[in-house]
Formats: sequence, C-alpha cells, structure tokens
Amino acid sequence: MQRLWVRYAKRGRLRFTSHRDFARAFERALRRAGVPMAYSAGFSPHPKISYVGAAPTGVASEAEYLEIGLAERRDPDEVRRDLDAALPPGLDVIAVVEADQRGLADRVEASYWRIELPGVAETDARAALDRFLALASAPVERATKDGHRTIDARAAVLAAEVLAAQVRSPAPPGASQPGETAPNVPCAILDLVVRLTTPAVRPDDVVTALRQAAALSTPDTTLVTRLAQGRLDDSPPATDADETPAVGGIRLIDPLVANAGAVPPN
Repeated sequence: MQRLWVRYAKRGRLRFTSHRDFARAFERALRRAGVPMAYSAGFSPHPKISYVGAAPTGVASEAEYLEIGLAERRDPDEVRRDLDAALPPGLDVIAVVEADQRGLADRVEASYWRIELPGVAETDARAALDRFLALASAPVERATKDGHRTIDARAAVLAAEVLAAQVRSPAPPGASQPGETAPNVPCAILDLVVRLTTPAVRPDDVVTALRQAAALSTPDTTLVTRLAQGRLDDSPPATDADETPAVGGIRLIDPLVANAGAVPPN
C-alpha cells in the first residue's frame, strides 16, 4: 500500500464547512479523480484516510493535513492535480508527498493562528495582550457535549504579537465575501503560536481570555485563519530571504517540508 500525505486549505466561504462535510466532499473527490484507494477490512469497508487536527468550523486554514492509503502506486503530484480539480474552489489541495515511517501526527507540535479583530484598535490589543501574557494562567469555560469544561488558555500560548492594524470590518450588508473591508474601521491583527495540548486550546479560547482576564472589548465575530502547523523551530532563519512565518522568533516546520525537503507552493 502506498501512503501519501496531503496538505489542503479551507478558504473563503468554505471555511464554514464542517469536518464531516469536508470528509464527505473529499471522499467524493477521490472517486471522481480515480484515485485507487485502499480500504479497511470488515463488513463495512472505508477508504483509508486519517485526519490530523482539523480546524474548527468557521475557521479558515492554509495548513490542514491528512493521510491516504492507495492500493496502487501513483505519482504524488498527479494525485495533487487530480484531487484539486475534483474539489470545489475554496477547498484547495496545496501539496501531496510520499509518507515516511513516522506518523503524520508526530510531526505536529503547534499551530500558527491569525485572528482579525474588527473594531479593535491596535493600542488596545497590545495592552490587553501584554496583560494576558503576564498571567500565570487564564482559565476559560468552553461548552462541550458533556457540559462545560475549564481550559487554561494561557498555558498553551508559546508566542503572540499584535501586528500593525489594518482597516477592515465584518462584511457589510450585501457583501459577497466575509471580511470585506469598510472605510475607517480599525482592525487589530493578533498572531499566535499555540502548542498542541489535550484538550486543545483554540483561538476562540484565547479571545475569550483577552475579553475576560485582559479586559479587551472584542467583536462578536472574528476572522480566524490557521497559517501553519508543524514542529517547533526557534533557530534563526537560514537566509535573509527566509519568509517562513514566525511569531516571537518561533517558526513551525511544515510536516511535508520536513519529509519532502522543499517548500510546498502556496
């Protein structure tokens, strides 16, 4: 059986696709693309697909990962092109590489998130972030199917910074895309590197902590994008041209880059 690792993106309106909906769409795309999938044994065989840390519904992502098992060998780049053509625009296959002996999940230690806060001034966001980072812990409650659970939003945040504010707002009435700009509305941009923990700390947990513990007035709707996942790398850039996203000097090594030795296209 050939094993392939896949990196894909959820963009635009497709960020509202749930993990279950994506799984159905991906299986249909595999059939349309003629990918010779390997199947599990038993009375109800399923295609061999393993997902790694799917982003929450409503969150955009440039770095989602999964592994597929094939019954026959195929060229990974050919699989990438065929799958990308079979999926709707907004669910985009970025890279496909051969898997190695280590599991894909073993190559993911943290996520790099970008949170856009329409209506929040840069100075207010910086002050709240300083208060948040100074905390020993920031417990927040999260609703789950089993009731409410307390999560420490501070413990998993390895680095965070506020970028220069942009002029942006939630989509005005009649807008075609979420996040369309509107004049004279500030939008603080918050970048985070969050370690993978159990239970996972999500971007909305950090926003809740900024609201509750750091007294930041945040909008009801934020635009969240996962920019990267991978292993932690705090070493200096290899070259001045290295454009790998970094927060507080921390970079994430893409699981597929570590395996393939080349940066996947964006």
